[in-house]
Amino acid sequence: MIDIVKECQGAKIIGVTGHTNPDGDCIGSCMALWQFLKKACPEADCRVMIEQPDVTYQVIKGIDEIVTDYTEDIRYDVMFVLDSVTTRCGEAEKYIETAKKVVNIDHHVSNSGEGDVSFVVPEASSCGEVLYDLLCYKDAYKQLIDQDIALAIYIAIIHDTGVLQYSNTAPKTLRIVADLVEFGFDFPKLIDKTFYENTYVQSQVMGRALLEAFPLLGGQVMVSRMDQRTMGFYGAVKSDLQGIVNQLRIIKGVKVAIFIYETGTQEQKVSMRSSSDEVDVSKVATYFGGGGHVRAAGCNINGNFYDVLNAVMEQVEKIL
Repeated sequence: MIDIVKECQGAKIIGVTGHTNPDGDCIGSCMALWQFLKKACPEADCRVMIEQPDVTYQVIKGIDEIVTDYTEDIRYDVMFVLDSVTTRCGEAEKYIETAKKVVNIDHHVSNSGEGDVSFVVPEASSCGEVLYDLLCYKDAYKQLIDQDIALAIYIAIIHDTGVLQYSNTAPKTLRIVADLVEFGFDFPKLIDKTFYENTYVQSQVMGRALLEAFPLLGGQVMVSRMDQRTMGFYGAVKSDLQGIVNQLRIIKGVKVAIFIYETGTQEQKVSMRSSSDEVDVSKVATYFGGGGHVRAAGCNINGNFYDVLNAVMEQVEKIL
């Protein structure tokens, strides 16, 4: 266990960041820690720097205060890197490299511990769960958790556990969620709004991806893709593609689901899900410089779709 407040002792400017293409866990964790630090370290200038989330996450307090301008030449006293390794934070990496202290908080099994101070708990359901433990390190800290912080942590946990249905949901996870909902926010509405609700465009691209999906290895692997031309046709952005790989995973007989979408010329983003803990897709992602969990992982690979798929399948066959 680390003492977050002690790590910030004497700091005048503190930053909080996470990985590129932030998901609900990353967004919720970063926003919760930022809110907490503003209360615990009122003398410091606290900033949160992640890619601007879509409107789904407007329910989180302070979402409009996210720093998106990375042109300022500034050296942070402390930089917190959440739900990620230090080399997957996009433009914020320039501040990580120059920070006087880097604190890494994560739960990914592929994270061996980075930064000057690290606290990685692979058995935790989410970064939100790890963060909750740290905010409860002392009674004085726990007293600072209010409804807004609890809501942000709740979003982090439900998104990385599939609303508490994935195998990473432990009894401890449920006890933490029980503590959080006691703060009185409308959690059923929160689940619908941030997890299940889709726009018309999201529904269209989901349908297109499922329609064009194809099986490999006798149906053990299900693959789909989306190129930039198709995304442009629907007016879709990368955030509209969330959830597709999970729909591929629940097709009967599928052990590994792979969704590949084009992010640029000869650049592909690969998302993978497995149907059991026996199939570790994080090994595949790590092989290509990415990371993640046993059952959910991703990476970026240069090349066209077919070259990337062939390379990924070579590694997937090994784990199957």
